[in-house]
Amino acid sequence: MEENQVPVAPESTDITDDDKLWALLSWIIWIIAIVALLMEDKKARPFVKYNAVMSLVVGAIGTIISGVLSPVFGIGCVVALAYFVYVIYLGVQSYQGKWVTIPWLTDFVKNQGWASTP
Repeated sequence: MEENQVPVAPESTDITDDDKLWALLSWIIWIIAIVALLMEDKKARPFVKYNAVMSLVVGAIGTIISGVLSPVFGIGCVVALAYFVYVIYLGVQSYQGKWVTIPWLTDFVKNQGWASTP
């Protein structure tokens, strides 16, 4: 008897318009990044997963830095504004289909095995 096997589609490295939109939204709205990582079909897309993970890591670092600098130096708002502008820039870059890299952070995320690039 033959077993019914469901064919598995090969993982595509093509970046679709849907991938670009999810990447952009992941950068701008962190809850979308979490949703993307919880959805099996989005998590299977390397571009979406990479941008979602990177946006969450950058968001955590930005929140910590802003929180630490706010009471100490009173410049938390300036840091938060700079973070927001930078995140929009990264979101636009990802919407253009580019694999955004942040000098030491990208290597850290890859070494942890959280995300990878083709």
